[in-house]
Parts: sequence; C-alpha cells; structure tokens
Amino acid sequence: MQHKIMRDALIEELYKKMHTDERIFFLSADFGSPVLDKLRDRFKGRFINVGIAEQNLINISTGLALEGFTVYAYAISAFITMRAYEQIRTNLALHSKTRELNVNLIGVGAGLSYNVSGPTHHCLEDISIMRVFPNFTVFSPSDWVLLERFVDYTTAVKSPKYLRLEGKPVEGIYGEGDKFRFEHGFHELIPGSAICLVSTGYMTHVALKVAREFRDKGVDIGVIDVFMLKPLDEERLYGALRNYGRVITLEEAFINCGGLDSLVTAVLNDNGAGIKVKRLGFKEYIFDIGSRERLHGISGLDEKSISKCVEECLLNK
Repeated sequence: MQHKIMRDALIEELYKKMHTDERIFFLSADFGSPVLDKLRDRFKGRFINVGIAEQNLINISTGLALEGFTVYAYAISAFITMRAYEQIRTNLALHSKTRELNVNLIGVGAGLSYNVSGPTHHCLEDISIMRVFPNFTVFSPSDWVLLERFVDYTTAVKSPKYLRLEGKPVEGIYGEGDKFRFEHGFHELIPGSAICLVSTGYMTHVALKVAREFRDKGVDIGVIDVFMLKPLDEERLYGALRNYGRVITLEEAFINCGGLDSLVTAVLNDNGAGIKVKRLGFKEYIFDIGSRERLHGISGLDEKSISKCVEECLLNK
C-alpha cells in the first residue's frame, strides 16, 4: 500500500474540513510542511504561527477553545509535550473537567522518528506522561489511513487530545474494509493463539514483519495494534488477549514507566490472567547516532531481537 507522511495526511483532511467548518483553527509552533503552506495561504484568518513558543501555543489554543473553537496545535512531539507540560496540565487537563475544550495536540516525531537528531529530539517519554492526565485522549496511530479516519473523531469528541505521530513516511496498514471502532482502542490485525505481539505506532509495522515471518513457518503469532492508549476498552482488550499463551509488548518508548507495557500488564493482572508478558522498549536514553534500525538493534527492539524473544517464549511455555 502507498507510503505517506502522517502529518501530511492529517493536514490534508483538516484542509478539507476547514472549507465547511469555520470554527476550526490551526496553530503552529514555527513548525511547517509543504502541505501546511496551502492551508496557511487559504485560511489566513484561522492559522496562527506562535513562533518557537510551545507554552504559549497551549495558552492561545486554550483561549480559542474556551470561545468554542476546535483547535489543532502543531509542534515536534518532544517539545509540545515536555516543554509545555505544566500548561497542558493546568490549562487543558484540569480546565476540561469544568469546561468543554476541544484542543488537539499534534506531536510529530514520536519515538525515534528523528533518529539522527539525538536524545533531545527523541520522544520516548510521551506515552507515560500524557496517559497520566484525566479527561485526555492519547492517540498513537500506526499508519496514515487510521489517522485520516480519526479526524472526524477529533471534531466530534470535544475534549483534549494528544496525537502521537510518526515523523517519517509509513506504509498503509489498514484498508477500506477493515472494521474497527476508535472507542475500543485497538484492533487485532492478525488473530493467533500462541504468542501475541501487542504494539503501538511505528512498532506495529515491525510486529507485522516478525509475525508474518513466524506464520510462514507455521507458528500461530498474532498482532494487536493499540492505537488508543487512553481511553481504552480494557474489558474488550482482555477478551482478545486471554486467547494467547504469551504476550510481548513493543513500543518506541520507555518501558516500566506507565506506557503500553504497563497498560497491558494491568489489564491482565486486573482480570487474574496467568499470561506472562515480555516487555520490549527502551530503558535508557539513546546517545548513538545512526539509522533507526541501528538504534533499535542497540536496544533490542529490532526484528532480529524480537524474533529471538519470540523463539525463547516458544521454548519456555
């Protein structure tokens, strides 16, 4: 299927919506793209570049939302979440408990998207820190098709959201015939029974490659793509996971810190399941520079390391 940059797919959909919905504002923290140029030129009165000032980005977005506008705030993932964390907490998470605030934070560069820029631009903390906030949606799509479909959700659900986007072009995973509901929070891309690879974002592409490799050998490996890290239908997720013998979580984020691995482990523990979980992700910041595959290899998150983990789980049932 076609490869696309997630942010371009999202901005194209918003560009279409802004023609008919005059209450949509798009704000940027001095962060652009060729597709954004078209939106900025066409809707000059509803596009605001706040400059390199992510904290003010949240302040202005909150003010517009309080006036009833639907707001999209656009910046690099590591900066919009961590540089403006207090403003997100106070202006959005706390304020949204008493007022309707439809602010959609678009964070581009999740995980190791900016692999050659070093740890200052890597974003390994965002899943953990954004899941903490009450009344907040944390969306982590694996492809641009899923993201395009999510645009209607962003306008309909009038509460703060964080969209955790991959920065590089990705292949489409979902097709027009795939049926799922965002309210469920996940989709079982490949049903199985032996081992389930539970992944989010970019890592779903890696999970699919590993699963297909083993399925070609006759091993029944499944893949569950968790695209809604909050809220999530935990009962339904447990219903899918209980069919497996073992679970391996995959995320381009810190593990043992409240991320995807913690979410999955909590669901299994709360239901008294005896299913063992292996967590794969990052434990430290990555100071090496190189390709994404190289950085994954250093951290045990590449295809070879994941395959080895699967083999070990099969041997130690």
